[in-house]
Amino acid sequence: MSTPIEKAAILVEALPYIKKFQGKTIVIKYGGHAMIDCELKKAVMQDIMLMKYVGMNPILVHGGGPEITGMMKRLNMKAEFVNGLRVTDKETAEIVEMVLVGKLNKEIVSMINQLGGRAVGLSGKDGSLIRAVKKLAGGKDEHGEDVLYDIGFVGEVEQVNPELLHTVMEKGYIPVIAPIGVGADGETYNINADFVASSLAGALQADKLVLLTDVEGIFRDMKDSSSLISSLVRSRVEDYIHQGIISGGMIPKVQCCVEALDQGVNKTHIIDGRIPHAILLEIFTDQGVGTMVVNE
Repeated sequence: MSTPIEKAAILVEALPYIKKFQGKTIVIKYGGHAMIDCELKKAVMQDIMLMKYVGMNPILVHGGGPEITGMMKRLNMKAEFVNGLRVTDKETAEIVEMVLVGKLNKEIVSMINQLGGRAVGLSGKDGSLIRAVKKLAGGKDEHGEDVLYDIGFVGEVEQVNPELLHTVMEKGYIPVIAPIGVGADGETYNINADFVASSLAGALQADKLVLLTDVEGIFRDMKDSSSLISSLVRSRVEDYIHQGIISGGMIPKVQCCVEALDQGVNKTHIIDGRIPHAILLEIFTDQGVGTMVVNE
């Protein structure tokens, strides 16, 4: 149990960070275990509210893959994936939109509001926020040749129109965004939430992009818990990928960080959402948690 003096020391440690980030925009991608565990859900929403109360402008982008798969199972539909991308025909796209926009987005907004915050739920369709184009999945054919597969209504961000977000934030609301984009002909596209968060952070010239994950960060040696890389310079990213230090599902997350840096975001963070109040620990303490990816 912390003593009053220890609690005061924590507040004093946070003070320069509160001052530094006042008025700054922070884009947070919310996903993984933190979206499933009730206590972690509450902790994330409390973190978001505290950020807002001390003068920051948090924006929450959420995923929802497990919930989509669960809904498909209940409807006796089989979920198919190609290189980690969900095959999304027209019927699946309707389920994706229903779960992400109609269910999860509203649940998150409601939780923030119940805790005393002011949140508004949006998708990429609102105000033409996210213009999307079809994304093809790379793979190999039966001869081992590289091919591209059309997997339906899976998209990538083509353009972000941040005008609506500026309006919402100026009115004091916390935007909660479902990763759905709209095509040139009005079609719905399911987009990876990490890349939506990265694109939004770039369009808004956010000070930070924070990706909540189910891992502690990037390790030099996955078998050595003391080898966590707390700060990674972006010029080392390609070397680390070739060396296998960055591998598997961590590669696209780091690529999101690099893309955000390329678009003018100041700092990016990959943190463990399984730790209660991980966002506050990363932003408001000297040591932080997870891995920070930065420019030179």
